[in-house]
Amino acid sequence: MAAPPAQSPGVDQVHPLSHLFHPRHAAMYAATMRRGVDHLTAALARAEGRASTGVAPAQAAKPVADVDLDAPLLDVDAALEEVTRLYLDDAVWFHEPTYAAHLNCPVVIPALLAEVFVSGVNSSLDTFDQSVGGTFIERRLVEWTAGRLGFGPGADGVFTSGGTQSNLQALLLARDHALASGADATRLRVVASADGHFSVQKAVRLLGLGDDAVVTVPVDHRRRMDVVALAATLARLAAAGDHVAAVVATAGTTDFGAVDPLPEVGALARAHGAWFHVDAAYGGGLLASTTRRHWLAGIEAADSVTIDYHKTWFQPVSSSALVVADARHLGHVTWHADYLNPRGGVHVSANQVDKSIQTTRRFDALKLWMTLRVMGADRVGEYVDTVVDLAAEVGRRLAARDDVELAADPQLSTVVWRYRPAGLSVAEADRLVPLVRAALHARGQGMVASTKVDGHAWLKLTLLNPMATADDVVGVVDALVAIATELLDDEEDVA
Repeated sequence: MAAPPAQSPGVDQVHPLSHLFHPRHAAMYAATMRRGVDHLTAALARAEGRASTGVAPAQAAKPVADVDLDAPLLDVDAALEEVTRLYLDDAVWFHEPTYAAHLNCPVVIPALLAEVFVSGVNSSLDTFDQSVGGTFIERRLVEWTAGRLGFGPGADGVFTSGGTQSNLQALLLARDHALASGADATRLRVVASADGHFSVQKAVRLLGLGDDAVVTVPVDHRRRMDVVALAATLARLAAAGDHVAAVVATAGTTDFGAVDPLPEVGALARAHGAWFHVDAAYGGGLLASTTRRHWLAGIEAADSVTIDYHKTWFQPVSSSALVVADARHLGHVTWHADYLNPRGGVHVSANQVDKSIQTTRRFDALKLWMTLRVMGADRVGEYVDTVVDLAAEVGRRLAARDDVELAADPQLSTVVWRYRPAGLSVAEADRLVPLVRAALHARGQGMVASTKVDGHAWLKLTLLNPMATADDVVGVVDALVAIATELLDDEEDVA
């Protein structure tokens, strides 16, 4: 079939091959992308000042279910209008100051520029002959991150889809390292903080070790892993004949942003012959800080570290990495396939699939590369310091009030609190948490998260927006307090 002629930018294509990304279709590509960018920026402007509309699941689901996917629109503008109606009109905007729910950050523009190349060229980072320069950009970023961690020249790593995958691969390496030393698989244990991320439990289950293989350690008054309790736990497991495959410390717990005492945890792990993994998915952005890098002291002793660039590095999802101190351990995930990475192949040393539990893998590293080349790491670090300072200021303001209480002093950029004026019981405070959170969202006034602390319900502000001010955040708190008082007043009127 003859190739179709190039079309003018303003005319939708009708040739069956014209939708393929190709030099002959460059005009169509450019015109379509411009229309998409124009559409997105218009939606961005319409949504200014509103994190979400508060649409309910049933309302959002029906118009999507009504779409007949076997009847294409055959028109870019019509499709864009449909996307607006089904998605953008009710999208959650993480850049808005009233968004303070989960660990979702606003993203930097250089990374969005990189996305154009990541999606257009569509490199796959599993083998050199599918990526070429992309292979070495990713490797250079891993090397750079390893240097920031304090690892030596033997370090290595690979980009992943997120912290859950990074933690899974780390514990896979720890498990196989233990098995290679002759450990009994039925006696393998993984020790983690009670406040550690749930992906540790999920990983251990996926690795076939069983739910009981995860042993949790209590936290101290700052919500950090209790070192005394850890020492006692490791001694107890050793006495019982169990083999601790890994000790997992957290640098930035999801709820409290707590950084476990890494030097002490690492020393205990080493003394018991256990793999030392640090989940720094949240706190990894401190590596870029010029004022708070010391909060991660001791991380250089880790065997492996998880870092989510799509949290405190302000990257679009997905962008995470697992970095290991000794590259040889990555061999535990290597599998040779004659069609992909044959032994003795000409590019064998450059095949990233040998380090990853994924095969096809996006060139997500380019986003971080563009960010560092345009902005620099110090600017990213300034953003991190800004949100940490913001959380501290919000914490101070809330601590001074008599109508709310704090669960703990803020450490990174989360604030855990709830409405509890004098005379309101703990049970009533617990009951109000889900009600006020749901009402805030339904009214489109903002979004916050909730959590459980020692069995009780609390609200959580997750602050990752360097453009937000303390007044913005306290305004969300005031809105929640107003909802709580309104609910209580209504109940009194009914009674």
